[in-house]
Amino acid sequence: MRNSLHRSYRLLALASAAALFFAGCAQTSMAPAADSALRDPQQNSAIRPEPREPGWVKRHEGFVEIAKQGGVDLLFLGDSITDFWRREQTDRQVGGKKVWDREYGPRRAANFGISGDRTQHVLWRLQNGELDGIKPKAIVLMIGTNNTGFERDNTTPRNTPAQAAEGVREIVRLLRARLPQTKILLLAVFPRGEKPDHPQRLQVNEINRLIAQLGDGRNVRFLDLGPKFLAADGTLPKDIMSDFLHPGEKGYEIWAAAIKEPLAQMLK
Repeated sequence: MRNSLHRSYRLLALASAAALFFAGCAQTSMAPAADSALRDPQQNSAIRPEPREPGWVKRHEGFVEIAKQGGVDLLFLGDSITDFWRREQTDRQVGGKKVWDREYGPRRAANFGISGDRTQHVLWRLQNGELDGIKPKAIVLMIGTNNTGFERDNTTPRNTPAQAAEGVREIVRLLRARLPQTKILLLAVFPRGEKPDHPQRLQVNEINRLIAQLGDGRNVRFLDLGPKFLAADGTLPKDIMSDFLHPGEKGYEIWAAAIKEPLAQMLK
C-alpha cells in the first residue's frame, strides 16, 4: 500500500509539474474560451454543490441556526484549518481556541468551518441557508486544500489546481452576489507537506497563483500568509504545523497577527 501510494504521489507530482509548464506556455490558464470545461459542473466537481454525510448536515444545520439569529459582523469560512480555531491544542491535537477566544471571542464573529470540506461542500452550505439572516462586514475565506490529492482509491485525483481554483472563484461569485456590501479577505491556501516539493504543496501553490487573480483591491482582498509559516529553506516547521497541514497554537497566533490590520480596515 505504501509503495502504491508513493507511486501515486509521484505521478501527481509529475502531473502538477506538467500542468504548470503548459499553463506557463499558454498563459491563458483561466481564459474563458480555453477553460469552458472548468465552468461545467458535469466536468468539474469542484463547482458542483454537494452535501456530505448526516453528521456533516447536522453541523451545517447548526450554522444555519446561528445565521438566522443574525448579529454576525465577521464570518470565517473554510475547512478543518478554519474549523480548528475552536479546538484546544493538546499534545495530540492541533488547534487555536485560546487565540480565537482572545482575538475574536469579544467580537461578533462566527466560525463556519467544517473539517474535510472541499469547495463543492462550502458552495452547498452557502446555497442552503448559511447566509440567511446575516450581513457580515467581512468574511475570511480559505478553502481548497482538500480538493488536492487523491480519492480513497489513491489513484483518482480529486481535482486539478485549475478546477479547485474555479471552485474558489464560484464561492467568491456567490458571496459577492448574496452579500454585495461585505468585504472578503480571501486567503491563499496554507502550505502543506514538510518539503517544498511535496506534491500537494505544488498543487496548493498553483491554486494560489490562480485565485490571486480574484483580488480586486476593493471588495475582495487576496492575502498569502504562506511565507510566514515557512522556514528559510521552504520547509514547514513542526512547531507551527505538527502534521504539516493544520496549525497549532503558534500557527494560529501567526494567522491572527497577519490578518489583524486587514480586518481592522474591513470592519470599520
